[in-house]
Order: sequence, then structure tokens, then C-alpha cells
Amino acid sequence: MLKQKILGVIPARYNSSRLPGKPLFLINRKPLIQKVFENAKRSESLDRILVATDDRRILDTVEKFGGEAVLTSKNNRTGTDRVFEASKNLKYDIILNIQCDEASFNPRMIDDLISQMRKNKRILMGTLARKIKDEKSLKNPDVVKVVLDKDGNALYFSRYPIPFLRPDGFKPKRNLFYEHIGIYAFRKNFLKKFSDLPQTPLEKSERLEQLRALESGYKIKVFLTEHNSKALNSYQDLKRLNRKGV
Repeated sequence: MLKQKILGVIPARYNSSRLPGKPLFLINRKPLIQKVFENAKRSESLDRILVATDDRRILDTVEKFGGEAVLTSKNNRTGTDRVFEASKNLKYDIILNIQCDEASFNPRMIDDLISQMRKNKRILMGTLARKIKDEKSLKNPDVVKVVLDKDGNALYFSRYPIPFLRPDGFKPKRNLFYEHIGIYAFRKNFLKKFSDLPQTPLEKSERLEQLRALESGYKIKVFLTEHNSKALNSYQDLKRLNRKGV
């Protein structure tokens, strides 16, 4: 049986509404996009890594540090739509969207996600999450929460602290609070189907593109990880990452 070919794509838009130019922010003298690319490069499972960007400055930066980048349309609705544009004419079986927010992550996270996708070919879309262990993260809108069903499929993603626990002494038998990590794996055919779907009201409300799949009736398998990652969502995060020497 032929080994499934895996492509990792890092979508990098310049004109972020909250942090314009974020992919070029320096973290300990390296641009964020280089940090993400180099981390992905340490994965043992990716056959190729591309940066998909709408801006020549990002493309030039990637090529300067020896990475591969392609220019995509400025009209893409989301990062995943940008990933599809960059990969639609390439022959790969599984395509990863590695979000440029993920300033630091353990490459084993990619390997573990790909391993699970290879084991179960019925999974059209997979992603990662880890337990939320502190109330500050639960209440932070930059920390995306995901609620799971008993089989590990996503029920909902939200910036709001969900699920709500009524103060009546109820103690759940399992952890209910999970943080979503911005790495998605798609079967090639499903990535096209996802990108062809119209944006949905919940997606637009939360500004979370994965809700397009759920609201359209598709399942997202969520795999739990113990590995650490650090996302860059604010100027405070940037200061923290530089201070900690990530």
C-alpha cells in the first residue's frame, strides 16, 4: 500500500485586523513565520511545507530564511481557504493547516495528528486540544474552547467559557474544559468541499472557521495532547514570548 503523502501549509495574511503584520513580528530576533516554519520542519511526518501568503513582504521573508512560499489571493475568507488555494493543484493525501498564531509548538503534535488520520481513513477533518487547567485561560476569548462528545468529536467551538457549570455542587466525572490548538488536518477531497461551503452564521459570529464544518453537518475529530504550545494573539503575548525566550 502506498504511503499517504502529507503537505503542511502555513497561511500567513499580512493585514490582520488586530495585529497588522503579525507574521513578521520578531520573537527573539526571528520573524514569527520563521518560528512556525522551523517548528513544522522538525516534524517527522510532513513531506513538504509551504507558506501561503497574500503579501510579497512575507513571501520574501520566507524565501530569505530558506523556506518555500506561494502568493495567494487577498480575497480568501479564512486561512483554510488560503490553504486550499495553495494546495488545490498539488497531489497530497492529507493537508495540514498550521496556523501562524502558533508561535511555539511541539512538532510531535503534528506527528500524532497525522498518525491518527492515517489510522482511520473515515476521519475527514481532525484537530487537537488539551485540558484547560486554569480559570484565566477559560475566560480568555483568545483561548478557543471546544466541547467534545463521548467519542471525541467536536460539539462546538467558542471564545466563550463553555460549558457552563451551574453552582449546585455538580462534579463531572471527566474533564469538560478543553483548549483548541490551531492545527487542522484535512483529507484532500474534504478540504475542497469545505472551501466550497458558504460561510455560516456561527462561523462569522465567533470568527472561527471550523464552525463552518460543524454547522454544515460534518464531524471534526479532536485528539487530545499533553504537548505544550504558545500562541501569539496579542501584543501582551508578543512581550511574553520574547521575555521567555521561545
